[in-house]
Formats: sequence, structure tokens, C-alpha cells
Amino acid sequence: MDHFFIKLLHQSSECLDVLPAGSVDLVVTSPPYPMIGMWDECFTGQRSEVETAMAEGDWDGAFQQMHLLLDQIWLQCDRVLRPNGFVCINIGDATRTLNGTFRLFSNHTRIIRAFESMGYSVLPDILWRKQSNSPNKFMGSGMYPAGAYVTYEHEYILIFRKGAKRQFSGDERQRRRESAYFWEERNLWFSDLWEFKGTAQRLGASAIRQRSGSFPLELPLRLVAMYSIYGDTVLDPFGGLGTTALACASLQRNCICCEREASLWSLSLARLAHHPAEAFPGQRLSRHLAFLEQLSDEERQRCYTNLPHGVPVKTRQETELRLYQTTGHTSSAPGQFRFTCAPL
Repeated sequence: MDHFFIKLLHQSSECLDVLPAGSVDLVVTSPPYPMIGMWDECFTGQRSEVETAMAEGDWDGAFQQMHLLLDQIWLQCDRVLRPNGFVCINIGDATRTLNGTFRLFSNHTRIIRAFESMGYSVLPDILWRKQSNSPNKFMGSGMYPAGAYVTYEHEYILIFRKGAKRQFSGDERQRRRESAYFWEERNLWFSDLWEFKGTAQRLGASAIRQRSGSFPLELPLRLVAMYSIYGDTVLDPFGGLGTTALACASLQRNCICCEREASLWSLSLARLAHHPAEAFPGQRLSRHLAFLEQLSDEERQRCYTNLPHGVPVKTRQETELRLYQTTGHTSSAPGQFRFTCAPL
């Protein structure tokens, strides 16, 4: 492969309507979290039933109405996702004090039920632990029993598959072999616990910052590498700051991101245009070389040789792994980029 495309669409959820059915291989996204205060306006502005329920103090009703809005997006994702494709959703549960009562709203279980109802296979999820630096690891009234609450320092990465296991044929087989991950990457990425901090929102305007909860680049980098191959198309229906697009630019995947907020869309364009997409493949190879330094001579003798890069690897499946670097891009229209790439 020598090129791929990325599209950042400045439209509301209707932008999914223009995508052909079965045109996407993977969905990686993080929606607004229902019942988290910073996103209340996002939901009430799109669904009057949410505003009505909240005005009446019907918090469970508001929670359900928010998820009914998200359900419409999941149905569109299902339409454009190819059979055997994956959906990866980063979501946090909400904790909130309402009418003097502190409680939890379980967003992740509600989304699981939505995908089960569409016939998806629910796969093992990942806990993303983004620990806080706060010295107070609790909420509530200090040291007395039954007065404090556990502090949430994790979010969920839910993983769903549409139908049976994907079968590869034709040139997909070779692209799959080249898209392999290193042995040590597999052991880290396919753990059910990820530990890295969230992303600081360095956005100039506070109003913009309040509408953005962007995940760190490391999160979509892993998911895109784990569940797609070179040349696949990845969709993020809640594009935000374009972080999924940045991951795809680094991993030579096509990508379509939809973002309804004009301010966030503009920022995502700027980030993508100036992102050093060639850095990540080089970092992967550097980390692999550092891993090899930790092996004993006996372990190195048992290694295979990766042919494209001439380095030892632990398994036969890594021997055709090929890293590409993104070499440049052109833009034919606002938000539409054509990237070129070449072997590292």
C-alpha cells in the first residue's frame, strides 16, 4: 500500500447517513457520557425528552432518554459496519448527587444491552485505569463507616463483534500478516487492565474545553492496531479533537470522523495537519529493540527473524510484520486528506 485517506466531517450524526452500508471495518469512539454534568447540554439540546425528564427530577428517565439518543448512533454504526467488524467504545459510568442522594448510573451496562439487542457478540472488555493524583481516594464524609464512597479511577473499553470471526482472503491475507504486532505488544495490549493517564485538555476557550473529553492517543493507537489491518477503514462517530484520526494517520488506516461542534472540528483539522504521524512506527521499532536487549542469549537464539526489518522476533507470525511511515498528505477539500506512506 502507498496511500490512504482520512475524512473529518463537520456534520451532526446525519453524516453517517451518507456512508454506504458495510463500508467500515472498525468503529473506535467515545461518546458523551450520559448523566455526567459536562454533557447535559449536549443531550438536552438534541432531545427534548431529556430536558423534560431532568426538569421533573426523573433522573432514571433522563438516563434512558440520553441512551435512546446514543442508540440511534449505534444503529447507524451497525448499518455501515461490515459483517465480522468490531466496535470499540470507551465509556465511563456516571456518579452524581441528585436530590441529596449520591448514586451511580451504569453507562457501560446500558450500552452492552444495546449491542446485545442488535445481535452482537460481547467480547471481554478492558478496564482503563486512569488514576488520579489526588491524595483523597474516596468521596463522602471522611473516616466513619458507611459514609464514604469509592472513587472511580477507571473507565471501560467495550468490545463487540458483528457476526462471526473475520475471514481473510486475497490481498487481505498479506496485509494481515504485515499488520501483525510484536509479541511484547500483544502481551501488553491484550491485557484486561490498561494503566495510563488521561489527556489534559489544553484548549484555549473554556466553553470548548467543557464540551471535550478526548481520550489520549495511546488508546485508539492500541485499538486500531488490535482490531484492523493496513488499509481498513475506521469510523469515529464522535470525532471530538480527531484523536482516532491521528491514530489512523500513524497506522496507515483509512478513517472517517464525524463531529458536530464547529470549534472541535476546526481544532481536529489543525491537529491532523501538523501531527508527526511518522513518529509512532519508529517508536514501535525502538521499543522492540529495547525489549530485545532484555532477552538472554539463549532466548535470542530461539527467536525468528523479521524479514522486512531484519530484527529478531519471538514468534513465526511476526516474521512478515512491516512498519510503514506516513510521508505526507494533500487536501482536496476541507477535512479531506490523502496521505502517502512508505515502508519504514
